[in-house]
Amino acid sequence: MEIIAIPRKDLYSPNHIGNDRAVFSLTVSALEKLGHQVYHYEEDAFLRISPIKAMPIITMARSKKLLQHLQKIERTGVPVINSAFGIENCYRENMTVHLTRNGIPHPKSIAVVTDQNEEQAFDQLESKGYWIKRGDFHAIHKEDVSFVAHKQEGIELLQEFHRRNIGRAVISEHLPGDLVKFYGVKGTDFFHWFYPYDAEHQKFQEYKLINGASSHFQFNAAKLQKTAERAADVLGVHIYGGDAIVDASGDFKLIDMNDWPSFAPCREKAAPYIAQSIHHILTANLLKDQYEVKNA
Repeated sequence: MEIIAIPRKDLYSPNHIGNDRAVFSLTVSALEKLGHQVYHYEEDAFLRISPIKAMPIITMARSKKLLQHLQKIERTGVPVINSAFGIENCYRENMTVHLTRNGIPHPKSIAVVTDQNEEQAFDQLESKGYWIKRGDFHAIHKEDVSFVAHKQEGIELLQEFHRRNIGRAVISEHLPGDLVKFYGVKGTDFFHWFYPYDAEHQKFQEYKLINGASSHFQFNAAKLQKTAERAADVLGVHIYGGDAIVDASGDFKLIDMNDWPSFAPCREKAAPYIAQSIHHILTANLLKDQYEVKNA
């Protein structure tokens, strides 16, 4: 099968440009070993193609302009993996709404407008510290996900967001406990989790100063996998990752879900599973189309 492959634009890979490129390249190689012909396009180059040949698309893209374009293509019946609709569902505010509405364990959170005084939002959460995250998109800069110790600091950060033209934000309660990072691929047995503090994961060392070292609280890893799979279903993504906080009792809450993350600590192992999942989806879609044509 002929497939178009669109990697993530570097702007949307903060601190992970090489890692994002690496897992995407390994996945493309695995698809080629399965017999597929893969055509590679950068985001801007793909947007200049007209007309577009109707062939399946795999993508790590996140830019709003390209996602809107891919959504139009999806509406015509062309498979896109991850779905552009699913990627959009992973924008912070969208993700928070979808997870909480569907009963996925998630921190208490309130979406706010950044140019208004949101003192009441902080009071409603009654938390010892808060996380403020841009709500309109994925995190691009380190400051897009920030911890504040008290309400006044949070109000000042929201004002800073507004000055950066970030119109909406999500305020979440701070959860004490172990930070656990995970990666998964729907339709396969692949699921990898680890403690990023223990692995000296550079992105999370600043958070370690807030949460403290991992206590390695006992928890049900199979339940975490099942919850993450359900969250991926709710959001509409096949290739996913995320973060959870595990408390002293072993209960956990998902604090983030990402569409097609870097799989940095396990990408060589993950790539064949990602390719197999894509192959299965596209093969099933092809058989469905053939059946519908035959029985039309």
